[in-house]
Amino acid sequence: MKDLLRLRTSLTEEIERVLNEQIKMEAEASAMYLAMSSWCDRNGFDFSAGYFKKQSDEEREHMLRLFKYVSDMGGRAVSPNIANIQVEYDSFKSIFELALQQEIAVTQSFNRMADKCQKEKDYVTFSFLQWFLKEQIEEEYVARRALELFEVIGEDGTGHYEIDKRVPKITYENTYEA
Repeated sequence: MKDLLRLRTSLTEEIERVLNEQIKMEAEASAMYLAMSSWCDRNGFDFSAGYFKKQSDEEREHMLRLFKYVSDMGGRAVSPNIANIQVEYDSFKSIFELALQQEIAVTQSFNRMADKCQKEKDYVTFSFLQWFLKEQIEEEYVARRALELFEVIGEDGTGHYEIDKRVPKITYENTYEA
C-alpha cells in the first residue's frame, strides 16, 4: 500500500521529509522574528520592530511556498507545531547576532536539500529550490549589514537610536544577474 501511495507523488520520501523539515524551520524563523519584533517594540526600538515584523512575514511566505510545493507535487505537507520560541534577549545587539545565525543556518539547510536533490536526481525540486538559494544571498547580506552597524556606529550615546533608524533602510542589490 505504501508503494501505491508513493505513485501519487514524484517526491521521494527523503525529499518530502527534508522539505517538511524546512517548512518547520521557516515557521520557527517566522515565530522567532515576531518575538524579536515584540522585544524591540517593548524596548523602544520602533524601526527594528517593524523590520523584524516584515522578516516574520517573509519567513511565513517562504513556509507557505514550500508547503504549496509539497502539496502540488502530490506529497503530504505537514503544518508544523512551533513551541519554545525565545521571547527575551540579552541585548539589542544579541537579537541581530541571533538573526544572522538563523539566516546562515537556513542557507546551510537549503544547500543540503539542493545536494540531496542532485544525488536523488530530483531536478524538479532542485530547480524549485533555486529561488530560495538566491533569496538567502539577500537574507544573509541584510542580517550581516545590520549587525555591522553596531561596529560602525557603536552602542554609546545615541548609537542604539541611530542603529534602530538605519536597520530598515538596509537593502541588497543583486549584481549577480544580468
